[in-house]
Amino acid sequence: MNPGVGIPLRAWRARGHTFEFRGHAIRYWSAGQGEALLLIHGFPTASWDWHHLWQPLIQRYQVIACDMLGFGDSAKPADHFYSLLEQADLQQALLDHLGISQPVHLLAHDYGDSVAQELLARHGEQRIGIASCVFLNGGLFPESHRPVLAQKLLLSPLGVLMGRLFTRQKLVDNFIKLFGPDTRPSESEFDDFWSLIDSNQGQRILHRLIQFIPERRLLRDRWVEAMQQNGVPMRLINGAWDPVAGAHMAERYTELIPGADVAQLPGIGHYPHTEAPELVLRHYLAFRAQLDDPGWLPVRLSAVLPQGDLPSLQS
Repeated sequence: MNPGVGIPLRAWRARGHTFEFRGHAIRYWSAGQGEALLLIHGFPTASWDWHHLWQPLIQRYQVIACDMLGFGDSAKPADHFYSLLEQADLQQALLDHLGISQPVHLLAHDYGDSVAQELLARHGEQRIGIASCVFLNGGLFPESHRPVLAQKLLLSPLGVLMGRLFTRQKLVDNFIKLFGPDTRPSESEFDDFWSLIDSNQGQRILHRLIQFIPERRLLRDRWVEAMQQNGVPMRLINGAWDPVAGAHMAERYTELIPGADVAQLPGIGHYPHTEAPELVLRHYLAFRAQLDDPGWLPVRLSAVLPQGDLPSLQS
């Protein structure tokens, strides 16, 4: 999985900062100059998921990411009601904290896709300015989302017990099924993923965090309408192998989103930014290059750009 590319977790943690959101300590990262690019991570991991892309992105943009409330090294209050709406509030509070007032670009994954969808809805309500949005694999449409067994159990009456019994080995057993056959994490990477979940006793709140699945269903129409009508340039970069939100989610995206712009990554699973970061970067930068073209139209970039014309990690 791209050895030698990325930032070791220890170094990543050392580069972080802290700000307070509604009485809770939130860890965040910000670097680079230019247009603001907000990275929004997934469940159950944290913003370190972006570490392969961080260095090349900060050469071009002001890149911002945080461990959302309940994730990574941020606060994980035990009795809190965790909500995607509050996580969207958190992203806006972070932008305010950093003094960013111009429209921001979004790059989101999994749980973060839902937060990005809410921000798109708020863009339509003139509560935030969104310049563009790129989704990686996530439950954009609840009817097409296929949760894994561990998620179903966390949602059940056994959820509290499941969280308490969740171990590194259980993470491996469930996580490994989400990756492509040739892009699975190393043991060291599993150690790092587990460290972020285990930080601040994160296992004890997994049954609370998983409530994002029913919350998605409640907000589905609001979010889909925002994606269909707001006119924000969007793209889906999709690991097609993913059993949770792979090729079937991309197909649904194409059905529902006018002028759907989709880049499929064959053989890649639920975590394209860790499994195939160079491909993700190439497709992302190609999307951004299209936005700079005054004649830009929402087309399927993967269908019109030959692979060799996409920027590389080293560019």
